[in-house]
Amino acid sequence: MEYRPTIGLEIHAELKTRTKMFCDSRNDPDEKRPNTNVCPVCMGHPGTLPTINKEAVRHILKLGLAVGGALAERSAFDRKNYFYPDLPKGYQISQYPHPLVQGGTLRNVALTRIHLEEDTARSLHGEGEYSLVDYNRAGIPLMELVTEPVIRSAEEAGAFARELQLLLRSLGAGAANLEKGEMRVEANVSVSLGYTLGTKVEVKNLNSFRSVVRAIDYEVQRQSGVLARGGRVIQETRGWDEVQQQTHPQRLKEESHDYRYFPEPDLPPLRISDIRGFNLENLQRELPELPWEIRARYSSYGLKSEDAETLLQNNELRTLFEFSIALYAREPAHAKVAANYLTSDLVGLMRTEVPGSISNITPESFGELMEMVRMRELASRGAKNILAELYRHGGNPRETASALNLIKIEHEDTLLAVLSEIEKEYPKAVSDYREGRVGADKFIIGKAMQKTGGAADPVQLHMMLPKVFGLAK
Repeated sequence: MEYRPTIGLEIHAELKTRTKMFCDSRNDPDEKRPNTNVCPVCMGHPGTLPTINKEAVRHILKLGLAVGGALAERSAFDRKNYFYPDLPKGYQISQYPHPLVQGGTLRNVALTRIHLEEDTARSLHGEGEYSLVDYNRAGIPLMELVTEPVIRSAEEAGAFARELQLLLRSLGAGAANLEKGEMRVEANVSVSLGYTLGTKVEVKNLNSFRSVVRAIDYEVQRQSGVLARGGRVIQETRGWDEVQQQTHPQRLKEESHDYRYFPEPDLPPLRISDIRGFNLENLQRELPELPWEIRARYSSYGLKSEDAETLLQNNELRTLFEFSIALYAREPAHAKVAANYLTSDLVGLMRTEVPGSISNITPESFGELMEMVRMRELASRGAKNILAELYRHGGNPRETASALNLIKIEHEDTLLAVLSEIEKEYPKAVSDYREGRVGADKFIIGKAMQKTGGAADPVQLHMMLPKVFGLAK
């Protein structure tokens, strides 16, 4: 008996702004000193009044435009009432009936709404019978995005969350690092026979994309097992245990009426069209090239989808690529060459224990390196060696090439001398080549590349071999 999963996501992401959502305390997610970026407003002191952060509103409106949602003409904030130690006011300023954005789609997943609220403080639980609260995070602008319950697999949910992270970063709205708690994913999961909706279970504590996929897969299997045994799925909130790789009960799931929403009396409604700079034309002009638009452009260059995705997911790699193709690319083939050096050779260096950093490579130096490749001043091996040297120490690629004698050797007399040395040192390899043995040509060319430090052109060497050594008839 096959049960059909239905999944909806609720995703929170901290927004990148100078100050917090309703006060002028600094918004600094990297602050290590507890209770430093606080003030009477975000601490909930009596008599204080909130003020809406305009930049946070702008981020949400631009996100709404990017996903094709409907921007509100009129929006308002509400009080969401519940008690928790990390909620200083005893309520959270959020949005309920009047969100900033309604509808839209991302990765073919329909969205319900996108709205603004303030983040809670952070609870720190000690080994003894005590807990501490750090209020630095209290009041940070928080986006909440809710999807329709239309996702059908854990993999689809994980891909959606990754795309949202990429979009937020592209818009400059936030870093959205899951491991830092800057983006938090909650999954509403149900299973049923046919097309009716089952009982919804909310899964929390998903602090990585891998956890999102694994937790949803586990919950689908758990609920399917309960129903197959004739049991009943309970509507509840469950947490994901990364160590045990399973969900566990936390509490019964709240309904919206449990929060006793009512209009925030200290904040007037927002009339978006009346706010200078928030009209559609201005917001559209501020939108950068969006991830799916970049993918389409990279596809037009002939890049493989996995290479395009690698560049998209790493801003430093993409900066090097974009600068280099703007500087020297004359046709798609040149862009493919630059992408290959980045996604294969440079990423390979980054994954090893070779000392160095991508930050040592400036866009100008990588662009000049690719120009030298385009002008055939370097053999492929020489370009790889220079890239590795730039990764380790930085510098200028042309000066590095000269210092390491990596400027491509094209003079036939020089290459003939190299091949003559190889014939003396490896006579059997040359004899094998003359007899047509498979792999002998590659061995000879490899030795020639070693002797020239990667400065010889392997294509030119391959063309010279029959002329120099001949082939047995």
